[in-house]
Amino acid sequence: MHEQFRAFTEDLHPKFEALMAQEPVLTGILRPEFSGSGVYMFSEAGESLYVGRTRDVRKRYGQHTRRSSGHNSAPFAFKLARNATGRVKADYRPGENSRAGLLLDPEFAAAFSNALERIRGMEFRFVSEPDPTRQYLLEVYVSVVCGSPYNDFDTT
Repeated sequence: MHEQFRAFTEDLHPKFEALMAQEPVLTGILRPEFSGSGVYMFSEAGESLYVGRTRDVRKRYGQHTRRSSGHNSAPFAFKLARNATGRVKADYRPGENSRAGLLLDPEFAAAFSNALERIRGMEFRFVSEPDPTRQYLLEVYVSVVCGSPYNDFDTT
């Protein structure tokens, strides 16, 4: 393994342990130490559901949980809504099955709204990581180790 890459990967598990040892936020109010860039995780009943990375955790948390969030700023809610409605296959062409088109469907829009509400009640953890390369690697590491079902890293 290349030494530069090894140096990045050696820091992953201690950061993972710090994330998992943290008392989760349950109230929707982020603690003062939750600031800046890093990796976050949403879970329910101790089960990791979604892992993400951000340059601004406070802004990103709001995007995931605000009632006014749209499909582009709340991808986790969108995935939950897809799962709830059985419309799991992504379609990137304009039309009724596009992201914007799905939100015009009242059933899907309700599922998306319900997903935003559900996320607001989830456990939330965050660990600071300012380096963007380590963020990417840590996001994948945490997702793989925890088996987060809503992280698939598929862009197609």
